[in-house]
Amino acid sequence: MNINSQDFRVRAGDNVKLKKWPTQIKSYHQSKEQYQKILSEHIQKLSAQQSLLYASNHYSLLLIFQGMDTSGKDGAIKHVLSGINPEGCEVFSFKQPSAEELEHDFLWRAACHLPGRGRIGIFNRSYYEEVLIVRVHPEILRSQGLPDELIKDTIWDERYHSIVNLENHLYRNGTRVVKFLLHLSKNEQRKRLLARIDEPEKNWKFNPADIQERSFWNDYRKAYEACLSATSTQEAPWYVVPADDKETARVIISQIILDTLDELKMSYPEVDQARRKELQSIRKLLESEGESPE
Repeated sequence: MNINSQDFRVRAGDNVKLKKWPTQIKSYHQSKEQYQKILSEHIQKLSAQQSLLYASNHYSLLLIFQGMDTSGKDGAIKHVLSGINPEGCEVFSFKQPSAEELEHDFLWRAACHLPGRGRIGIFNRSYYEEVLIVRVHPEILRSQGLPDELIKDTIWDERYHSIVNLENHLYRNGTRVVKFLLHLSKNEQRKRLLARIDEPEKNWKFNPADIQERSFWNDYRKAYEACLSATSTQEAPWYVVPADDKETARVIISQIILDTLDELKMSYPEVDQARRKELQSIRKLLESEGESPE
């Protein structure tokens, strides 16, 4: 199996047309057992890399997941990152802004949840909602308390500029930002919505608002295309992950995260001579105690 992360990366400056990006590709596995084996191997490697990230304490990693309803964001986060030590990882889901958050600029609430050094932060949706859902539903913009003179046609380009500036700032300070668009077909979304109605254990997932948002499918596609074209950079790339097959999407995502961490060239802190001497002294002390009875 050979997964090339670059096959899914949006190059800086690309004019993205999502119809040219597949929502389904040939699987990297031939059976459920093989899928589980591949993902398990990736999870073990991710766990080791996370330990190294934490110990070296120089970099942090921010993973952003975006996609239409039912695209599999929750499942990808759950399955791909299941082996990571929860003490070194935090998942934050962006819901409707609170009254306090609306009193600040659109990036403020995201900045409050950025990962510290040595940690992995996961945004299930993110500040990108402000150029996606808000662009599709401009009435939301009117409720954000902005001065009237700032609500103009150029606001989206200005927000892209703010986002790129933030991500470049994070890069310069040791945070690597990796952004995933789980690229789902409209037909596959229909199947998943039907499953939420037909299967009792999935009824709780069904939200009538999802049907309303589905009617804006083409508007969302255009918003995503503009967003990806403007904000995929060398420092903070977007990856368009075919999401019609959840298992294949999870394998791709895990490989991209592994490749990102591999590029950091991390190592465990070296022990100097004084520290090594101290450890040996402590070792001798412990050995001199001998085995104690239980």
